[in-house]
Amino acid sequence: MADSAASYEGVLDAARQIAPAAVRTPLIEHPALNDRVGGRVLLKAETLQVAGSFKFRGAYNRISRLTEDEKARGVVAYSSGNHAQGVAAAARAVGTRALIVMPSDSPAVKVEGVRAFGGEVRLYDRWTESREAIGAGIARERGAVLVPPFDDPFVIEGQGTTALEILDQAGAMAAGPVNQLLCGASGGGLLAGINLVMEARSPETRVVVVEPAGFDDHGRSLAQGARATHGEATPSICDALMAPMPGELTFPINQRRVQDSLIVTDAEVAEAMRFAFRWLKLVVEPGGAVSLAALLAGRIPADDRTTVVLLTGGNVDPALYSAIIENRFPGDTP
Repeated sequence: MADSAASYEGVLDAARQIAPAAVRTPLIEHPALNDRVGGRVLLKAETLQVAGSFKFRGAYNRISRLTEDEKARGVVAYSSGNHAQGVAAAARAVGTRALIVMPSDSPAVKVEGVRAFGGEVRLYDRWTESREAIGAGIARERGAVLVPPFDDPFVIEGQGTTALEILDQAGAMAAGPVNQLLCGASGGGLLAGINLVMEARSPETRVVVVEPAGFDDHGRSLAQGARATHGEATPSICDALMAPMPGELTFPINQRRVQDSLIVTDAEVAEAMRFAFRWLKLVVEPGGAVSLAALLAGRIPADDRTTVVLLTGGNVDPALYSAIIENRFPGDTP
């Protein structure tokens, strides 16, 4: 386990560490989106990352630093799917084994993805069992290294490499300063890593967190000035963004940098997924589309400014995706 707080210098080191394995994903611009919102929009397509989401960055940054003894004992993680696949892919890349504790209602495509990378899956009930307790217990039994989904400095710093690329790519596109950045959050690891970079390199950038309706724990925590849960909520199609509260390590970083929080509905997320399919030719999962959904729904002004939107993942259940693309969601019949 890393023994120091996450830092901008750690993000720079992570960029060097993950360079041989991670994809430098494109920053995409489309005139149809610019015309619709009246400003310049740059979309970071982490849907094209190894294992289909930004999670590989943090997982590889952590797992690639294991000692030979730790590699022999393997790793354990808990995740609803994207961190699971990122850990399984990173473990295979460095030559160790991974067991992932996943909710029994995880999309089948994510469970299958973990197994395709050689990972072992242990299912649990997200409503009645604690994934943290299960993961910690298995790690003790096996002597394995626990790789948390967000509350680990190496994981946070690995995710932060996304922002290094964004700023470099925006500069190469002559986009001018990035005025605002929209990022979805569950535990807040990606958001924290991005904030470390923006704090050091682009402090004028307004960072906004976006969450699914009913799972606004970041919004509530920011309003209260302390970590808070979202309370009971109706299940969302955004399965990747259903953590009960912000992370212990991530929230202090995000608290000092996040300037606003937005909420989007499942219907708005579905519309964003349709837009990405039609115009961007990208498959985006629900949790990965929340920031685009907020922009398209007019939750935040985008006229006469440059906005970066994170498309964080593309691992979506085929049946759900088909229903959304064919306008059979929610509740429509073909």
